[in-house]
Amino acid sequence: MSFFKIDPQIEAFADNASKKAAAAFAAIEQTTEYNQQKVLRAFIDKGVRESHFAESTGYGYGDAGRDTLDEVFAQAVGAESALVRHSFACGTHTLTVALFGILRPGDVMLSVTGEPYDTIQPTIGLHSDAGRGSLRDFGVEYRQVALRDGKPDLEAIRAALMKTKTKLVYIQRSRGYTLRPSLSVEQIGEIVRVTRECSDAYVMVDNCYGEFVQRTEPLSVGADLIAGSLIKNPGGGLAKNGGYIAGRRELVELCAYRMTSPGLGAEVGASLGMNRNLFMGLFHAPHVTGEALKTAVFAASLLSEMGYEVTPSFDEPRYDIIQAILLRRPETLIAFCRGLQSGSPVDSGAVPEPWDMPGYDSKVIMAAGAFILGSSIELSADAPLREPFAVWMQGGLNFHSGKIGVLLAAQEAYRADNTCID
Repeated sequence: MSFFKIDPQIEAFADNASKKAAAAFAAIEQTTEYNQQKVLRAFIDKGVRESHFAESTGYGYGDAGRDTLDEVFAQAVGAESALVRHSFACGTHTLTVALFGILRPGDVMLSVTGEPYDTIQPTIGLHSDAGRGSLRDFGVEYRQVALRDGKPDLEAIRAALMKTKTKLVYIQRSRGYTLRPSLSVEQIGEIVRVTRECSDAYVMVDNCYGEFVQRTEPLSVGADLIAGSLIKNPGGGLAKNGGYIAGRRELVELCAYRMTSPGLGAEVGASLGMNRNLFMGLFHAPHVTGEALKTAVFAASLLSEMGYEVTPSFDEPRYDIIQAILLRRPETLIAFCRGLQSGSPVDSGAVPEPWDMPGYDSKVIMAAGAFILGSSIELSADAPLREPFAVWMQGGLNFHSGKIGVLLAAQEAYRADNTCID
């Protein structure tokens, strides 16, 4: 490591980890090539041209670039229609718009992957004060089916759907701040199958962190709607903010009415010069996702070599870009995040500290020296300071820089547990 001081013992771990990860890297490259061709085909089929990058202002009527981006994105993820907008503040906002777009007073929402991610819980009305505008405030009933051994409990889902008329089945693809496995497209297809057998409920997938990880998206197995953030996989590290909603045309239209207002929908909303970055980000997304996956696989292989428990393991199939690492002690967790921060291209001198963050019930530590603030397609790691003191790492715009960040993080974690390393 010519430019970074890595202890010889960590380098030895890394050499072994790289050799073990070779087969997984090759499989990732094959998926990346397939998805990159799929996205390129969409760009060509929809006739993307220079004029689509022009800025629109005001109402944004007739913004051909904005509308073409929707069409390109829809084809790339197998949707009838899509909304791709910089005006979505974050993934949680995007999911909230989708939920309020579909659900009405008296409807039942059923989460079939247990309790959802921390930041969406206030939207639903879980564990929070009333009167803040949650779905519960508007008369939407929420129910959930717990996972069984980390997997969807299909029989319990069937029983819940037969017991109560349900409007929306909600699936969280990624693990969130848990150690359960993320869901494959195929597993989502099994949930859809069970839903169709006993209900006319819509199926919506929180697709965050999962885009372009497999060759297909959840819409290909019958999901009605997917939604996610553009500062994760589909923004390719170039989207400055935003989110997307994609799926059945009539449902996307309902979401568009909630995004702006009834009667206006997707027809308004100026692009304000953001189109070029969103197009470029989508074009780069399959490749950048592949680089993030390789970074995660290397981290899993390295940290397991060093004696830490990881999930998924380096040779397991991957369905999102997240790598969980059990560091066992809060001191080790903090050291890992500080080491990763030190290998970031931006704010490398910052020292992450646990702090109270909106939407979370525990102090959270975050390491993210990113060009886009909060971008988790860029190398980052975060964790709540609570048992089991695991860190959730994701991202890496390119593997070669991501590898350095992982090495520095691993070195600091190892030092925290083994003071013999200088």
